[in-house]
Amino acid sequence: MSNRHQIKHLLLLALVFLFAGGIICMNDILLPCLKELFKLSYTQATVIQQSFYAVYLFFPIPIAHYISQRGYKAALIAALLSCALGCGLFMPAYFFSSYILALLALFIVSFGVTIINVAANPLAGMLGGSKGSQLRINFVQVFCRIGFSATPILGSKLIYANDREVLFYLPYLCLGTGIVFVAIFIGFSSLPIFKPTLEAGLGSVFSIIRQSRKYPQLFWGIIAMFFYMGADPCIAGFFISCLQERGFSPERAVRFLTYFHLAAGVSGFLAIGLLKYFSAGILLAFFGLGIIILLLFCIFASSSWNPYLWVALGFFIAMMFPTIFGLGIENLGGFTERGSALLNMAIAGGAIFPPIQGMIADVANVRFSYIVPCFCFLFVAGYGFFCAFRKGNGLGLAKSVL
Repeated sequence: MSNRHQIKHLLLLALVFLFAGGIICMNDILLPCLKELFKLSYTQATVIQQSFYAVYLFFPIPIAHYISQRGYKAALIAALLSCALGCGLFMPAYFFSSYILALLALFIVSFGVTIINVAANPLAGMLGGSKGSQLRINFVQVFCRIGFSATPILGSKLIYANDREVLFYLPYLCLGTGIVFVAIFIGFSSLPIFKPTLEAGLGSVFSIIRQSRKYPQLFWGIIAMFFYMGADPCIAGFFISCLQERGFSPERAVRFLTYFHLAAGVSGFLAIGLLKYFSAGILLAFFGLGIIILLLFCIFASSSWNPYLWVALGFFIAMMFPTIFGLGIENLGGFTERGSALLNMAIAGGAIFPPIQGMIADVANVRFSYIVPCFCFLFVAGYGFFCAFRKGNGLGLAKSVL
């Protein structure tokens, strides 16, 4: 494999992640929107996130089987078509005023996003030499954050385009149309098929979990990913509600959510540069500690600076997913597909922790409910230190990947 990054193919993957970011970010807008429209409690509204993230618990292993048979390119096309189908279902959900149908649409969209995560992250790592895999995964994930940044204002303008109705299907209709064109473009592209080299079939879920214990960085990475993905939708999903609780209008709250995702995008590009000089583990550890400190200030301090502290959370969170993922699958050889599937199963943490936060928000208030993600990031920071000191890097500089 060439040591050079395959830029054209990476940009194609970046386009996939751009749309994936828009889809995922719509959850943060949909939660307060449907909560108000269907008169739900916070706990009931978090079923939105449960519908989206529960997919990861059941499908990564079957998806990995499919990739081993058909290759990464076919998997990406199937992922995009699934996302487009789910986006299209939001139209009947709106016209029938059905919360259940909206949840079904989310489930189908999430199935497509799950395939993207199982297939596209390892594929990005393969598009060049092994030393640059962390950079490539972070690079394509930055475009996911760009999708996040563009979605809040654009999505809200479409949803509230008609003052008399909440048109929650319109952003999904636009996303679905764009995704179909991306799928066609990939179908006619020269993107390599790349079928993973497996040792002896994927095996059952339980056998793969047992085998993962032979790879400590993967095993603890799965746990770190579970807690990280429990925290991420908690922070973004309750962001608008938290600011509205402080007296912000919906429009102003959406604007601050955009700032949050812009901060994440800037941080993602910064992380790409920092990874040339510092170990991924130590960066993850210090970013984890930074977000814990900020969350504690946000929860227990009250000042005019608080909204800007919420925005600053985005700066620390952006590099965590690709870095945990990259560390988890590092040097796995023929176990890479199994490891990727397990890391994606851990994304089901996003279905577990938001309902806990929702119950706390119903009983106390939204601001105090952020104690849930604060707890989760303790595990993320711990994993960063584990990886850094396991390699013997300590606080030292990483080897150059150029």
